[in-house]
Order: sequence, then structure tokens, then C-alpha cells
Amino acid sequence: MIERTTVAIVGAGPAGLLLAGDLATAGVDVTVLERRGDESNLTRAFGVHARTLEHLDARGLADELVAGGAPIQALRLFDHLQIDLSVLPSRFPYLLITPQYNVERALERRARATGARIVRGAAVTGLRQDAGGVDLTVGGSTVRADYAVGADGVHSFVREALGLPFPGRSVLSSIMLADVRLTDPPADVLAVNAVGDGFAFIAPFGDGWYRIFAWDRTKQLPDTAPVTLDDIRAVTRRALGTDHGLTEARWLSRFHSDERQAPHYRAGRVFLAGDAAHVHSPAGGQGMNTGLQDTANLGWKLAATVLDRAPAGLLDTYERERHPVGRLVLRSSGTIIRMAMIRSRAGRFTRNTIGGAALHLPPVARKVAGTISGIGIDYPDAPRAADVALLGGGRLYEALRAGAYVLVAPESARPALAGREDRVTLAPPADPATPWTLVRPDAHVAWRGRPDALPAALDRAVRNAMPARRS
Repeated sequence: MIERTTVAIVGAGPAGLLLAGDLATAGVDVTVLERRGDESNLTRAFGVHARTLEHLDARGLADELVAGGAPIQALRLFDHLQIDLSVLPSRFPYLLITPQYNVERALERRARATGARIVRGAAVTGLRQDAGGVDLTVGGSTVRADYAVGADGVHSFVREALGLPFPGRSVLSSIMLADVRLTDPPADVLAVNAVGDGFAFIAPFGDGWYRIFAWDRTKQLPDTAPVTLDDIRAVTRRALGTDHGLTEARWLSRFHSDERQAPHYRAGRVFLAGDAAHVHSPAGGQGMNTGLQDTANLGWKLAATVLDRAPAGLLDTYERERHPVGRLVLRSSGTIIRMAMIRSRAGRFTRNTIGGAALHLPPVARKVAGTISGIGIDYPDAPRAADVALLGGGRLYEALRAGAYVLVAPESARPALAGREDRVTLAPPADPATPWTLVRPDAHVAWRGRPDALPAALDRAVRNAMPARRS
């Protein structure tokens, strides 16, 4: 066990691994502390949304995941209601179906390749911070870090050690999980439906096994109660009209789903991200995605700070930008699950009629698809940066892979970057009519405007805000 690190990340899930890779790419010494001794076979997330794919694209990982997954352009909710994702203004106008462990493996490989230290079997049992850093107790050792990040899930030790509350409530109890074989798999990539007194969801692992989520309103049992194949068959037949030839299971369990959010994502030198900061129903598949987007926002800001190149207050913008997003996801996923749980036939008819009509209105369809996918989520002073083609080939998101700001502007802008070349990549656009745009490392717009305003924009955003790229 090491005794000193610049940033300690507690938790080697998707959010923690993305953050580790970002920090290591920037040249920051980073250590991930994971209590599990080996990889868990528990995968609850199966969908990678468009905005997350854009963040992975900016790290050179998206195409690999897309090649091994199954894209779907319409997200079915219940009955005949579905969200059309093909309208998304993105290179990825779909939901990619792939198990969470595929995302974790890609992120861990990147993190290790860039120099991150990942220690498994390292349960954190104590946390204390002072004005100069954070002490983490791991076994009989103490790890000293300048900053720490709790990405350790819904039962976060870090959050509890900080004394931060996690207000909210349970919205669904006794959700059954099963990894099964099917002799008659669904024709669609996903099979999902709700019928008032239950719902079922089937997603493929891609290796012949399938994950089923099933909920039975009439049979609410503790999380510790056993699950049988007959329990799964009964709900699946009721919701989907068939059990798709369910023959065997390698794993069965129960869990409950909460809606909770910490009031703050930062306490001194310690930050929260992912499920440690917010948790919500699985409806819409936004959980893992929101956590990855949290750390995409935090990473470059933390790197700039520890390398002493950040303006005052930069780290405070993490909570200011991401806390409202967490609140939005709680609302949107909560709306979906409450609509799915409508019990009466009249209520479901009204839901389907009104919801179906609304989703056929292009502005509504774009708004809903943008919210669920993350593509439509902007920060108040930093909208999402759309991918644009660059002169001579390539795209903006490829230029972002260096981990620095990117200035989308013609070659004539180069003199303005004098002294900042190690922190800003100049990327001339293929379309000369493209507005001059300064893009943050997390693919949000820092500035867009007239050429004569660029020097002031660079002073505000870049002068001390971004570490040099690693050679």
C-alpha cells in the first residue's frame, strides 16, 4: 500500500475509472482504492447513452464499445410508447446496449495505460481531512492525498464519513434480478413492458446469457428473500406475454431502488461522484451515464488545480454544474417509473394516449430524447459542444483526446495562442463559416464569439485553468 498520492479515488466503478484515466493523462499522480478483491459479476447498467458515448469518443474508446454492442434508435418504455433517439444531433443517435463491465474494462485499460495506480482489496475504513490534504485509512495503513473523490456507490463510505446526508426515499422494492438462458430470445435487442402490477426488462450480455429485471406488485418481499425461476417466469409472462423460453439461471437476487441526492458534492478537499452523490430508479438507463458525466466534468478541473494552474473557484463549478443535472435525472427517471407503475387500465390508457400524442410532436420528441440521452443537457454558461469536421480530416472530439482546450478557428488565430500552445489545441474547421469557439476539455463551450474577443476569452478561461498536456 502506498503512503502518498496526489488524488485518491475510492471506488473502481465506471465513474472512478474514467476520472483516474483523465487525471493520469494530465500527469497527475492518482491512486484508485477498490474494496473488492476482484471484478464483480453484478451488472445493473446495460445502456450507454449518446452523451456518454461522446465523452468516451473524446477519450478514444467509443468506437471499440460500439463495435461490440448493439445500438437501438428507439427506447421503448411501456406498451407502445417509445422515445425516438434517431433525432439526436450526435454521431451516436442511439442507445448502445452493452453490459457495464465492458465499459469498465475499457476505462480500466486506459487508466492503467496512462499511469493510474489501481489497488484492489483496499477497503477504506477511515477518512480525515485538514487544510493540507486528506488521510484515508486502508487496513493498517494511512494514505495521504491532496484530494479525494468518493466514487464508491450508493452505500458510500466517503459520503458517510463526511457526515453528508442522503435524503430521499425508496421508490421500488423487491426488484428481482436474474442472469438466464433463453431458448426463444426476444426479436428486439431489448424487451421491456409494464402492465400495472408488474414489469419486466430483458437485455443481452452478448454471450448467450440475458439479464432480466422483474417486479411484481403483488409479491413484495425483503431484499434477502430468495428468488426462483418460477417467480421470474410469472412476471415476465404477465408483462411480455412470454417468458422467452427461460430455462436456467446462473444468478438470482433482489434489490430495491431509491431516489436520493446528497445536498453537496464537495466538502473541503473531498468530492462525491456517481451513485455516491445521487441514485435513482433504473428507468431510462441514466445511472451509470450520469456518473461518467460527473467525472468528465470534475477531472480536468481537479487536474488544473493540483498542478497549480486553476483560477480561484474552478473546483466549485463542479457542484454548481453537476448538482442540477443530478436533480434533473432524479425527476426524469422518477417520472418514467411512476408512469410505468400506473395500475388502473383507464390510467394506462390515458398515459398511452396523451404520452403517445406528445411524443409525436417534434419539439417534445427532441426535448425528451435530449434529456434522456444527455445530449440536451447544457450548463448555464457552457453549452454542449457539437462535434464538427476539421480541416484536412478529423473531428473536434478527436482533437479533444489530448485532454486540453480546443480552439476551433482558422490558422489566423494561432498568434493569439502564444505562450498557451501546451494548453490549447488549434483545430481549424472544415467549414470556414464555423464561429470561433473555445471548447473545454469536457466538450462544453467555454466561449464563442468575434475574433477580436478571443484574447480576453483565453485570459479568462485558459491562462491558469488547464495543465499542460503530457509529452
